[in-house]
Amino acid sequence: MNLQKIVWPALAVVMVGFAWRGYGWPGVALAVGAIVMWMLMHFSRMMRVLHRASRRPVGWCDSAVMLNAKLRPGVSLLHVLALTRALGELVSPQDTQPEVFRWTDGTQSSVTCEFADGRLVKWELARPAADPDPAAAAGS
Repeated sequence: MNLQKIVWPALAVVMVGFAWRGYGWPGVALAVGAIVMWMLMHFSRMMRVLHRASRRPVGWCDSAVMLNAKLRPGVSLLHVLALTRALGELVSPQDTQPEVFRWTDGTQSSVTCEFADGRLVKWELARPAADPDPAAAAGS
């Protein structure tokens, strides 16, 4: 079970309780206002990231190598969407855990990310094979 699903609401209830005990109804109004403002800020960020991602092709990123360098374990899917500014191409079967998404750039390099419960667990950079004979590719 995800502990954050219990801790954040419990913390909000404790915050409202302390506000009531210390300042009465004005304290409760201030605490509830702060909680609502915090929720609206996160909702606004999520909508901005998804709006930006909806304007780009699915599974596209500017540079897979740079994306690979910026990733770290435990970041959320929303954070990766903000980095790539695009939705990932779903590689795993839909509605199964772990979820696997792929982002590809113009050089056909790709980053495949595995998310468990919305958090990045592991990722892999795949680059196309280089031409073994550069002189033959140049037409010499």
